[in-house]
Amino acid sequence: MANFAADPQAIATGFIAACEAELQAPKPGNVHVFADGHGMTTADFLASAEAAAPFIAAAQSSVGGRISGAIEATRARVGQNTNLGIVLLCAPLAQAAATAQSADLRQETGRVLQALDINDADAAFRAIAQARPAGLGDAPQHDVHAPAQTTLLDAMRAAANRDRIAWQYANGFGDIFDLGLKTLAEARARSADAPLGTLAVYAAFLAAFPDSHIARKHGLAAAEAVRGEAAPFTKSLKSAKGRAAAFELALDFDRALKQRGLNPGTSADLTVAVLFADYLGAILARPRKNG
Repeated sequence: MANFAADPQAIATGFIAACEAELQAPKPGNVHVFADGHGMTTADFLASAEAAAPFIAAAQSSVGGRISGAIEATRARVGQNTNLGIVLLCAPLAQAAATAQSADLRQETGRVLQALDINDADAAFRAIAQARPAGLGDAPQHDVHAPAQTTLLDAMRAAANRDRIAWQYANGFGDIFDLGLKTLAEARARSADAPLGTLAVYAAFLAAFPDSHIARKHGLAAAEAVRGEAAPFTKSLKSAKGRAAAFELALDFDRALKQRGLNPGTSADLTVAVLFADYLGAILARPRKNG
């Protein structure tokens, strides 16, 4: 009989690999190996990935436990909020892979989301309060500084209209499994260059909806403006001849956004989740034999 559940070490390796791969692409406005930004460096993100990985991948854990453990370890390691969005997205994916009963990561993720309970909410709320971002805790009915009164899924549903990470919980990680993985597959069909594929995924998110991180810090109008700028950028990116041309376009856009202090952090978080889901999907497609 096939055993679909992924090994904790494989999950941890995949999480670190996804975080590292995301940094290799010149994501406009965000931190990457070609340019730091917003008071953060690639070293901060690499250290955060290493600190969080054992908790994201912990055996016999819960979604809430993965989130709280990863954020506590990150704060202890780098002293700032570098990866809350990444952790919130990757914890359910890791839980799905760790407890998988089939090779269908999307189906398994849906099962995990439906099983979220008030304990998951309590743990996640503590992590969010510790990371101190704007966003989920702004709703008066779900104050992250107070004990949870509902499940994590219901809390995310309440925040889904203003936060794209919460939207993933409320909609079965639809952006990850539809737009994200589809864009990655299309990019790979055009080129085997992994950073180009990562850049294509990020650009697709940037052009698809206003980035939540920008909206929280600078207002929805600023986020919509960046989305408007991302549409022609994404089109030009697809027609660019090779890595050098694509990266030149991206770095030009990168400088323009950073000059205005705009960081599409949610689009970057979603990109990590796509790379992680791609990795986990490949693991589940190779189930081990019991016995």
